[in-house]
Amino acid sequence: MSAPSLHSVQSSHRTFLMAMKKLKAYFTLTKPGITIFMIFTAICAAIVAKGEWPDVWAMALVTIGLALSAGGAASINMWYDRDIDKIMKRTMERPLPTGQLRPQSALIFGIGLELLSLIWFWVFVNGLTAILSLAGFLYYTVIYTMWLKRRTPQNIVIGGGAGAIPPMIGWSAMTGELGWPAVIMFAIIFFWTPPHFWPLVIVKNDDYVRAGIPMMPVVSGQRNTKRQCIFYTFVLLLISFGLYFTGAVGGFYLAGAILSGLAFFYFQIRMWYEQDDHTMWAKRAFFASLVYLPVLFIFMVIDSLF
Repeated sequence: MSAPSLHSVQSSHRTFLMAMKKLKAYFTLTKPGITIFMIFTAICAAIVAKGEWPDVWAMALVTIGLALSAGGAASINMWYDRDIDKIMKRTMERPLPTGQLRPQSALIFGIGLELLSLIWFWVFVNGLTAILSLAGFLYYTVIYTMWLKRRTPQNIVIGGGAGAIPPMIGWSAMTGELGWPAVIMFAIIFFWTPPHFWPLVIVKNDDYVRAGIPMMPVVSGQRNTKRQCIFYTFVLLLISFGLYFTGAVGGFYLAGAILSGLAFFYFQIRMWYEQDDHTMWAKRAFFASLVYLPVLFIFMVIDSLF
């Protein structure tokens, strides 16, 4: 191979690697882990709404539309929070703090994804689902990210509504309306959010202090935060049991909700008894929350299908 040809191959390889690195940065902007979790809850709600496994096309419509909307909201969140992300150890490797992407590119990308989601849902699903998608996007980007997050320790409590909308999207996509089961699924995720996120803040407390974010453990201390985690978990369990009384699910779900709920409650109690300078049970409570909610929704699906 001649020298010019070798140089051309090397140059093409470098261009390819740079393009892949850029694509990876944009993919990271969408917070894929959170986006997948939102899609999961929406699909579960869709199955419960139908009482059977929806056809592949219907599932694809919900998945694509919600992936666009959630990814767009996450991108706007990273664009707005780029100043504090570079301070916190947990977030300093994100694409904007590291300079992998320009802020204006992230902003345009996020808005573009949401516009695509709005059009997608409106054309291929229904107007209610499109409106819910837009509401979730605005809730997360404007109400939580731009307004609540830096102003009040109730940021996670009120802001939790954004992550609770996907089940309503899944339900409305299948039925064209909202029923009580969808509202209860919304409430389940809403009340799950504080005992899910606050244990993580307890573990990463120094990060939030440095960034000046008034999370509950930072403002009110660990003892008060743990007490509130127990309260929200207790309310969460009662609401999760309530889904049974709508008739959307049966005894199998109720038994699963009781068992998984008591297990989750156990971790919150153990965190309460832990000394404030230790975080072992806070870590366990956080990871328990990551298991509890998917398990609860799986119980819904199994009960609906069988």
